Amino acid sequence: MLKKYLLCALISMVPLIELRGGVPVAVGMGLPYFKALIVCAVANMLPVPVIYFFARKVLEWGRDKKYIGKFFTYCIEKGEHGGEKLTKKAGERGLFVALMLFVGIPLPGTGAWTGTLAASCLNMGIKTTSLAVSCGVVIAGIIMGVASTGVLNIIGL
Repeated sequence: MLKKYLLCALISMVPLIELRGGVPVAVGMGLPYFKALIVCAVANMLPVPVIYFFARKVLEWGRDKKYIGKFFTYCIEKGEHGGEKLTKKAGERGLFVALMLFVGIPLPGTGAWTGTLAASCLNMGIKTTSLAVSCGVVIAGIIMGVASTGVLNIIGL
């Protein structure tokens, strides 16, 4: 039983797969849904502080490198410009909700890793980022759990 939870936790930590893969695997292995959701959500959140504190530093470090400099500069400038535009339009609270919904939509590339990277480029605080990403991870976990258990098939979607 512990090996199954550990496997689901490791799957939930992998970029692009994240919780969107961990929860369905847990449901498929017959693990209790709520326990599996907690394990997968916690595992998915473990890399968040590391990504938050080091992703922007890596981008800034690579800005002046020969082969990757243009791409890294583009990422930083695009993130800052988009963040300023979104903050002016929606405010700080809107930025929080946008990040939460971005992470909560269970599509590839919209998980905790990408959301945290975006938040670090937008200069959101670690507390705000952690809370928004955590809420988004729980939303995504619930959606994936519902989809995995077949409830959507029962109601005809």
